[in-house]
Amino acid sequence: MSRKRAAKVYSPLPSEFYRKDTLELVPEILGKVLVRKMHGKTLAGRIVEVEAYIGDDPASHAAHGMTERNKVMFEDGGVSYVYFTYGMHFCFNIVTDKIGFPAALLVRALAPLYGIEEMKKRRGIDNLHNLTNGPAKLCQAMGIDRELNGEKLTGNRLFLADDDYVIDRDAIGSSTRIGIRVGKDSKWRFFLKGSEFLSRR
Repeated sequence: MSRKRAAKVYSPLPSEFYRKDTLELVPEILGKVLVRKMHGKTLAGRIVEVEAYIGDDPASHAAHGMTERNKVMFEDGGVSYVYFTYGMHFCFNIVTDKIGFPAALLVRALAPLYGIEEMKKRRGIDNLHNLTNGPAKLCQAMGIDRELNGEKLTGNRLFLADDDYVIDRDAIGSSTRIGIRVGKDSKWRFFLKGSEFLSRR
């Protein structure tokens, strides 16, 4: 007699976790689990790559002040900033730092952990390594869209969890950010070295 596998239990990190200097938060964010719950299903992936966008950084959406599009970036750390790009893709960011100061981490890649078959259905592919290795891909796989823009990451629909996975700071690499025209001098792309799920090796 077969038994249905019990759903993995994840608990959201507290809001205080996100209210830190963005670059100081990077080594704490990498390795955490991004969890999406919808329609009674749980999808989860380990964060292996992020990019930082901070203050008046010329590559940031908030470089020229608050607009209707970027206003979520000015909120207190611990909410999601989801935007639409190229007329076809969503990208998910974790808002960080304090209220009034625009800062966020774009989540660029995940290592799939849970709900993988559902992610494959959502992406229409069977290749595990191509499932969540890019910001648009992971949003499609995890069902993240504009409805979740401004979502508090302490709720039960979209949040980060700690499953006691430990990373060494020496395992974190950095590089210039991908696909930007300005702000190329800042090495604000951070990733877990050796991960098979990075958006770019």
